[in-house]
Amino acid sequence: MENTQTGTLAKKSFVQALLESKTTRDYLFQLLWLTIRVIAGGLMIHNGLDKLADVQGFADNVVSFIGFPYPVFFTYCAAYVELIGAVFIIFGLMTRLSAGALLFAMAVAIFFHLKSDGLQIAPLETASLYAALYAFFLVNGPGQWSLDEWIVKQFKA
Repeated sequence: MENTQTGTLAKKSFVQALLESKTTRDYLFQLLWLTIRVIAGGLMIHNGLDKLADVQGFADNVVSFIGFPYPVFFTYCAAYVELIGAVFIIFGLMTRLSAGALLFAMAVAIFFHLKSDGLQIAPLETASLYAALYAFFLVNGPGQWSLDEWIVKQFKA
């Protein structure tokens, strides 16, 4: 990060680098960014709840089919990543970590759909769209209106 007054480079702390967004202060862009973040998190919550509603069914039909050991354990891992990560995405809290975990979960979902259905588009669409959204948040952060940005401001103060 360049300091425009002195022309020198200022080092970011690890926390700043992790939480700070690559952002613009454009109001409409930030509103869209917030809206997409809330939708991407809000819609993911039901996936985690569905897994918890039928843990053994998901473990038998998905996790075991993929070939993971300890299918019940990994079902709970996936469910809680989707629940907790989604809530964190909504609030913009630890967004990059949450987006990375959710992106991994969507990569596993894409693998499952490729293994079970081949290149049929319908099963791949949802997981691929979620993966693209979480990749965006992993790279760019949560945007200006987030708890991560608030935390960064507190560190700078």
